Amino acid sequence: MRVYIKNYDDEKLSVRFDYNKPLVQVMQNLPKRQWIQDKKTWVIPNTQSDINNLLEKLYNTNLFSYEPSADTFPCSDSPTFTTTKSNVEINKNQVDIKKYQEILITKHYSNRTVKNYTMWLKNFSNRFCDIPSNKLSQKEINLFLTELATKQHVSPSTQNQALAALLFYFRYIKNEDAINLDSVIRAKKKIHIPVVFSKDEIQSIFAQLTDSKLLIARLLYGTGMRLNECLSLRILDIDFELNEIIIHNGKGGKDRRTMIPRSLIQPLKKQISFVQATHCKDLLEGFGAVAMPTALESKYTNASKELKWQWIFPQKNRWKNTITGEQGRHHIDASLVERAVHTAILKAGIQKNACCHTFRHSFATHLLENGYDIRTVQELLGHSDVKTTMIYTHVLNKGPCGVNSPLDML
Repeated sequence: MRVYIKNYDDEKLSVRFDYNKPLVQVMQNLPKRQWIQDKKTWVIPNTQSDINNLLEKLYNTNLFSYEPSADTFPCSDSPTFTTTKSNVEINKNQVDIKKYQEILITKHYSNRTVKNYTMWLKNFSNRFCDIPSNKLSQKEINLFLTELATKQHVSPSTQNQALAALLFYFRYIKNEDAINLDSVIRAKKKIHIPVVFSKDEIQSIFAQLTDSKLLIARLLYGTGMRLNECLSLRILDIDFELNEIIIHNGKGGKDRRTMIPRSLIQPLKKQISFVQATHCKDLLEGFGAVAMPTALESKYTNASKELKWQWIFPQKNRWKNTITGEQGRHHIDASLVERAVHTAILKAGIQKNACCHTFRHSFATHLLENGYDIRTVQELLGHSDVKTTMIYTHVLNKGPCGVNSPLDML
């Protein structure tokens, strides 16, 4: 099998290969790609970013294993992966992404952090693809961060995340002294007052939701969990005897406990009974395995089919690997819940810039209103620093909202 990349015209490249379903899916997922039926070829823009995107996606199919060279890339299951170049420069300074990810994982960074840091490193590498990796320096970091702020108009927190990803690369891949990077331009984080629902607004939103979406929304408000933390719950994380929920691998890879709202004990037990029935059906059909955290799957080979490891909120349908025939269930996709909550907010007539995370803000705000101390709220939210939790003290009638306007005293 060969993949040929060559000029189609002055502005486009032709990509041709014998029919292969994974490769067809790669092309279908590329932006600005076209299928030219009469010539039986795919066409993509002749730009460095589009070429890098194509090569990366081809590599991620695991059909190819290459190190960029002049014209030819060795292939794991076929003679060659060939590209014909004219006015096309293949980036020979690709960052060692695999090594970068391995170090992040070794240091127990969360999966989401690994994914986001890798994205920023790839963007940085593509932006300066004409510069050898050993020549990249603080100058390029500053330029990259400046362009994020001035051209892409990203938020300060996004810019700082990109900086953290690049500093990690310089420290652990390039082995450069961090002292030399101290003058990197850092964005100042803005302080935002959180959007909070009133208790009546929360009731009106709940009235627009049903089934598992309603239970998830009630858990978000009743426990202060983030959406991904709630969806990642497994049956063993719910302890009805101690009346607590164990939240694993939260933001920053931290674990914590929170309480089970008394009004949700029976709905949760009903949901677990539903999961048990679904799991038994999957087992009878020869499936029922679930993805296990870290290396537990190799340590406990049969644990993935045990009921206690099943998701509290599994997908409606099993995913299927068309090549191996393997099937299983992941938890509900976050976008489904986000869409349902957004629709419920609109139907409830609430004119606030709110989302699923607003339930977490409301949880903290209403606890403080009810007289709970800020340290307790900090622990329930999983904040490392109480300063982060202090943003919710706007409800304590200290500040502008607690001052009587002189106009009202006339």
